[in-house]
Amino acid sequence: MLVSSVEPELDVVDLVRAAQSGDRAAFGAIYRRYARMVHGVLLASVSYTNAEDLVQDVFLKAMHQIGSLRDASAVGGWLASIARRTATDHHRIQPPVPLSDRYDARSFQPPDEARAALEAIRQLPLPYRETLALRLVEGMTGPEIAARTGMTADSVRVNLCRGMKLLRAALEGRQS
Repeated sequence: MLVSSVEPELDVVDLVRAAQSGDRAAFGAIYRRYARMVHGVLLASVSYTNAEDLVQDVFLKAMHQIGSLRDASAVGGWLASIARRTATDHHRIQPPVPLSDRYDARSFQPPDEARAALEAIRQLPLPYRETLALRLVEGMTGPEIAARTGMTADSVRVNLCRGMKLLRAALEGRQS
């Protein structure tokens, strides 16, 4: 029986336990559920191109470490933590480069407004950065962010509200 055919019926705890037992299809289902969240967490700290590559690194680390996860229901927060450490490690190896210098003719070129917004998001405190990247870039809803990251719905709501105020102020300051 394929996991994808029963994936909606399996809760995350069952998937984690199956993955801890060596079920690669279950780990694939975890990947499908959490890849957008991991990408958004990474994108809050690294370039788009690097975020794409680092998502794979995060899940490789997670696959090797999944046996150490004690609370299967906390897999979202655990993956977000691995993503944050991976971004930090990436910056130790390769210092951050201004967004305007990160793109060459071969790479993805976001519109100027998107680059300005992403650069402004990256200047915010980490909790707001991640929540805004998940909402505005990954298109996740507040309840999805809460469910995937392990944050409470109230924390997500507060981070989005405060983060949007700071983002507006930052973007209005750039237009002046």
